Amino acid sequence: MRGRMRRDLPPGEPEQSSYSLGSPIVGYGVARVVDSRHSDFKKGDLVWGRTIGWEEYSLITTTEYLCKINHTDDIPLSYYTGILGMPGITAYFCFFNIGSPKEGDRVYVSSALGAIGQLVGQFAKLIGCYVVGSAGSKEKVELLKTKFGFDDAFNYKEEHDLDAALKRYFPEGIDIYFENVGGKMLDAVLLNMRHHGRIALCGMISQYNLEQPESVQNLIALLYKQIRMEGFGVTEYYDQYSKFFDFVLPYIKEGKIVYVEDIAEGLETGNIALKESICFAAGNGTVRVHFWSDIWVENQSLRSLFPRLLSLSSKKDGWIADMGDLELTMEERTSY
Repeated sequence: MRGRMRRDLPPGEPEQSSYSLGSPIVGYGVARVVDSRHSDFKKGDLVWGRTIGWEEYSLITTTEYLCKINHTDDIPLSYYTGILGMPGITAYFCFFNIGSPKEGDRVYVSSALGAIGQLVGQFAKLIGCYVVGSAGSKEKVELLKTKFGFDDAFNYKEEHDLDAALKRYFPEGIDIYFENVGGKMLDAVLLNMRHHGRIALCGMISQYNLEQPESVQNLIALLYKQIRMEGFGVTEYYDQYSKFFDFVLPYIKEGKIVYVEDIAEGLETGNIALKESICFAAGNGTVRVHFWSDIWVENQSLRSLFPRLLSLSSKKDGWIADMGDLELTMEERTSY
């Protein structure tokens, strides 16, 4: 969702264009099929994916980004918009495929209490890495250490010298940096990477709304230290969903991965939940709006009645969105 909350996106595919005032917000959701003309879906199927609107009736004309859910009662359906949905897939494949972690690696995660960052840290701990995260408040730092199992964490807002801060937490350097911030943070990390380190580029939240993006001064470290830095696009990995699912589900059932949700009931509460998550940055970075809706799609279509759970996260930035008669102009943003 974050990428579409800008006015200046060029025209293109509907899923990639800017949101328009007066039109429904579209994002990730969970649905139950009540009618289908598509051979891959039948009445009663549960699905998750994007292109599902914040509305009582939706028309879905493409199923490219819809995945079936083999639901069991011990797993909340809402997990398919979080740990078992796009954030989980992103955390898993971006960290493992680009970061190439191994036991003993030193891992740094910026924006570590976001929906993705908190999972990356836990995945890293599961395979025996040393993990440090950064967040924007003392409360979030404590959550990272006490609830999500990070070895250590720090409040970047209290650090006047990021290079010195990273040297305190990584005196021997960083093997893997999971990048969510960009700008000055990336510059400081480059100075502290180890030889043959890996930078998994998931986002750059400090840069999205700058008229003039900050320059990065220390890119030469990529050459001298033979560092690999690679960007990530989640849609390229949907066809590998079963691999991710088979990895993460046992850990969820065994209680070895912690996942927290804030749920607002009813579509009518959506504007309030969105505003609160943006203005006050919910403690775990994730808010879900739960409501019933109806989807009708022709040809390659689904007509669905389902509990909808849509995920939002709060980080600094600016955007404008319209929900009914409420227009929001904020200085924080959703992370996806």
